[in-house]
Amino acid sequence: MAMKQTSVIKTSDLSIGYTLKGGRKKCVHDALNLSLYPGEVTCLLGLNGAGKSTLLRTLCGFQPPLGGKIELMGKPLSSYSQGSFSRMVGVVLTEKTNAGGITVYELASLGRHPYTGFFGQLRQEDHRIIEESLIAAGIAHKAHNYVSELSDGERQKAMIAKALAQQCPIILLDEPTAFLDVTSRIETMVLLHKLAVEQQKAILLSTHDLDLAIQLGDCLWLQEKGRPMACGTPEDLILGGAFETFFSKEGIVFDPGTGKLHTEAPTVPVGVEGDLTTSYWVGNALIRNGFKPSLVSEEYVSVCCNAPNDLRILFPVGDMRIAESIAEMVSIIVHKS
Repeated sequence: MAMKQTSVIKTSDLSIGYTLKGGRKKCVHDALNLSLYPGEVTCLLGLNGAGKSTLLRTLCGFQPPLGGKIELMGKPLSSYSQGSFSRMVGVVLTEKTNAGGITVYELASLGRHPYTGFFGQLRQEDHRIIEESLIAAGIAHKAHNYVSELSDGERQKAMIAKALAQQCPIILLDEPTAFLDVTSRIETMVLLHKLAVEQQKAILLSTHDLDLAIQLGDCLWLQEKGRPMACGTPEDLILGGAFETFFSKEGIVFDPGTGKLHTEAPTVPVGVEGDLTTSYWVGNALIRNGFKPSLVSEEYVSVCCNAPNDLRILFPVGDMRIAESIAEMVSIIVHKS
């Protein structure tokens, strides 16, 4: 994580929402004091209807704030022309691009328009920047393919290449992993984190992917209607109880021990020790079956994880059983409980 520098986007007492017919204002969130820093991936998390897209659109200048201030690189957002804004901020929206009839190279070259104008000729320097952007986004091998031929994951990389070709210090993305499979989601998040670190870009993205946000987000913004925004590193927010406050609902609980949401809090303790990887997945299976992985104790059942096919189950009465798989271990513990 980068050392805190001067923020590139800063909001002061920001109110976001809509102006309805008759001039009446509908506020979605207010009193937002947020800062976005270079070299960091910031993940915006919240349930549907929390106002994530409204916040992103407001920070992009696509809709006006209801009140408060937004500063971009120390100047009011409203003072930027469209062209000067495009040199500062790259925007990648959720909608699947309709640019199927152009090549990946041509799509990335659109990122140079703030510098060349719509009909401007690409110079040698522009071509160099486009090629470097395609390489950085991991899509150079598809440069001459049509966008319509790409998978969803490749298309997302092409859109990121276009934002990189803008050479802007800030990239805002609205749910960049929404349409992607598991592997492509991880690849996209790893790519964005790499770009933030290596190119010192400030990257803000909205996402529903709790696991990846915790794993790869340097800073999280937790947004919920009627509640102050919680901001900080994933670890500080988890240990401080913010995740439980924001995400625990009736029948759903956030487990700070695993960083995951569960349908109900497991209460029956089972001791787990041994090989780290095996212990993790043993714990995962226990939670799913209503048990709480805990420190080993003589008072309740314990599992010694020597290997995935060597799980020693110790019972308080002194009995021991050996399971050759996690499925067998679960069956033994459930049967005995």
